[in-house]
Amino acid sequence: MEKINVGFIGVGGIAAKHLENISKNEHASIVAVCDINPDRVREVGEQYGVPSYVNVDDMLQNESLHALFVCVPPFAHGLIEEKAASRGIHLMVEKPVGLDLPMVRAKEKAISDSDIICSTGYCLRYLDTVAKAKEYLTGKQIAMIRAHYLTKFVPTPWYRKMSLSGGQLVEQTTHTVDLIRYLGGDFRTVYTNSALNVMNDIPDIDIPDVTSVNFMMESGAVGNLSSTFIQADHQTGIEIMGRDFRVIIDGTSLHVIEKDNKVTFESEIDFYEEQDNAFIEAIRFNKKELILAPYSEAVKTLAVTLAANHSGETGQPKQLDDYEIVAEV
Repeated sequence: MEKINVGFIGVGGIAAKHLENISKNEHASIVAVCDINPDRVREVGEQYGVPSYVNVDDMLQNESLHALFVCVPPFAHGLIEEKAASRGIHLMVEKPVGLDLPMVRAKEKAISDSDIICSTGYCLRYLDTVAKAKEYLTGKQIAMIRAHYLTKFVPTPWYRKMSLSGGQLVEQTTHTVDLIRYLGGDFRTVYTNSALNVMNDIPDIDIPDVTSVNFMMESGAVGNLSSTFIQADHQTGIEIMGRDFRVIIDGTSLHVIEKDNKVTFESEIDFYEEQDNAFIEAIRFNKKELILAPYSEAVKTLAVTLAANHSGETGQPKQLDDYEIVAEV
């Protein structure tokens, strides 16, 4: 295959980073961009010298695409993935992949049936320090996990509405949930306490500003995840503990602490660039194994965050198996 023709749906926010990365990749070419904001998409189209669209169907009809980046808000996916999959167009879908589990399951089936390559936006899996942590944890019994996602409020209007964003757990802290899954295995049970305590002066807000999720993993490990947007700075991290060892990922840094030893590793890569380049390489050589966060993994991570939200709403713990069965009815 010559250069891979890449289109973009959604050019705001994180799409800017993906656009930059693909523009630098010698094996790919940006050929078209699409966004419902006509001024923004026109500007991006002019920046990269490609046609701009405000209608997805028009772009899919008029352009010859090998791959498509879907960088839209969680409520705005519609049938984008199904339409691309039916045309054999490979996908990179930003997180979260949706808000409704049955709808996302339908997309998962369409993607699987089409046999396209599909990556998702769980970029932390591509960190070199995460790879070291995963290697270190192989064969070790994990007893406890502590994690946090602490940051400031996002002023984007749809972020503050549960029906549009799913709240912070689904929209942002999903990265930390996915990292827990990647390193510690699948969740069995979640129990959530959440509240809108100090940010209720924001117009139209109905999402909690503080959330605490207690959980148990399929392995038997127990843990807690704290999530909030009431802070002025940004801190994320995960601490995985077993007998006489701790693995700490603090931002992008890794600390491995044993009984008589501590080692620190600093990341040396741009994990967004690693993710995007892996997507292009997977298409070039038809190697799905290069994709560390395929769509099926994103669906599992979404299920955890949606179940945690439901637990917060009902005040009851949620079994992940039961939640998925109920959600699909």
